[in-house]
Amino acid sequence: MQRRTILTGTALGVAGAALGLSPSAEASPAATRKLIAIRGVTVIDASGGVRRGCTVLIQGDRILDAGPAQRVPVPHDATVLDGSGKYLIPGLADMHTHAVGIDDTDPELYVVNGVTTTRQMSGSPEARAWQGQIAAGARLGPQWSIGSRIVDGAPSLWDGLDVDGSVHVSVANPAEARSAVQREHASGVAFIKTYTRLTRESFLAVADESAKLGLPFLGHVPDFVTLTEASDRGMRTIEHLFEVWYDTSSEEDRLRRAVAAVPIGPGDYNGWFTKMHPYEYAAARSYDRRKAARVFHRIARNGTFFTPTLVLHETNDMPEQIDRHDPRYRYFSPDVIGYWDWALDNLYLPGRTPARIAESRELFRRRLALTADLAEAGVPLMTGTDLGTTYLMPGFSLHDELARFVRAGLKPMEALAAATLNPARYLGRRDQGVISRGAVADLVLLDADPLHDIRNTTRIDSVFVRGTHLGPARRRQMLADIEAAAQRPKPAAAAPVAFRGCPCHGAVPPGISA
Repeated sequence: MQRRTILTGTALGVAGAALGLSPSAEASPAATRKLIAIRGVTVIDASGGVRRGCTVLIQGDRILDAGPAQRVPVPHDATVLDGSGKYLIPGLADMHTHAVGIDDTDPELYVVNGVTTTRQMSGSPEARAWQGQIAAGARLGPQWSIGSRIVDGAPSLWDGLDVDGSVHVSVANPAEARSAVQREHASGVAFIKTYTRLTRESFLAVADESAKLGLPFLGHVPDFVTLTEASDRGMRTIEHLFEVWYDTSSEEDRLRRAVAAVPIGPGDYNGWFTKMHPYEYAAARSYDRRKAARVFHRIARNGTFFTPTLVLHETNDMPEQIDRHDPRYRYFSPDVIGYWDWALDNLYLPGRTPARIAESRELFRRRLALTADLAEAGVPLMTGTDLGTTYLMPGFSLHDELARFVRAGLKPMEALAAATLNPARYLGRRDQGVISRGAVADLVLLDADPLHDIRNTTRIDSVFVRGTHLGPARRRQMLADIEAAAQRPKPAAAAPVAFRGCPCHGAVPPGISA
């Protein structure tokens, strides 16, 4: 079963402030106005390329100037950081995440890993609470773009699983679809998230109503809609690689008829994944590169972005390869790790025959090649992890996604663009994703060249979060605080927990068969 699940509870998380994770003195209004100069650094961004021997001046939340040392003198009152032998890149973005309250340290884990922008793919209470805390200066964290509840068809894959209606809304016809868009818009969401079982008529109503309201819509391409029609109708970003194969298959008509005939009931996530797998696999194996090139060029002309979420697919396609002893797991509580292990043993691995394992490995290799084909056709790609998936981690997994992009065949600079410049362009933020005069001071200072080896994005010296400097000592302390909090016994009130899944592929409480 391909599924993401996560363990949460009302008292499971520990407030970041209680961890000693509230912003340091450097984040005070007086401190954030101080002038910082990074001298002698190599600047790398997807807009300006590689610039060596630069000086970058930062004051408040902005870059005052960035350029060759001879053009950008260091003011006498600046705090000087030696950038010799170091590399400065824009802050990274995770453009597909679900705030599910993993020990309530998600915001800090993002920024300590250099992730300064995130897109929340469903409007969870946790994300809104964190957004407010960060905006108020009560804690450090990334900038958030928060979407609607997912808008799915009726019956929905979420029916019966989303007991309080906080995750999804089911719509049975175009009129209900329009009403759902209007309600979500009125609640102040940044975009509408479409989902897997929307009918074509309801999907088109979502597209039309979103356009009337000036609200982007994005998400899953439903089972009953083609990729090209979704893009033509203005779908802003397409998430995951599940639905791509049909448009690019030489057997598209036959496979689409078969998919449309599959009976899916309310809350039937197990059924959806199990029943759709043979058709997805057949579509991937009948991939027509010439047809795909035409489809992808059309999507690129439309300006539709793509978020492949390769780390999600790798987890789902090849659970046998999950490392249960990743040292980064020390930043998560035994409750979370225990549940991840339980999910792997009880939900992911059962029924994995040698033939199915071989198919899944082949499918993931094809997903990597598909990502390279999208990039070659000029489709703008963005990095996203789908946090909420078992074993995926805030911040850390974004670096894993960068490595998967390069493994797929993208150049390191192209991968960096997918994590910096492209998200900024998608968000309409011309002052982000670049290192230039007037840009937002979201930056990551590295000890090694990411263009030589993309894994060097993990070799972080410092992070600037809208100008607040997290130097080596501060980062070490933050990580130590998070690790200590993860191992701290939870209050007794935390014992009753609820199982809630990521709003992309569903929840799997105990008792639901895999």
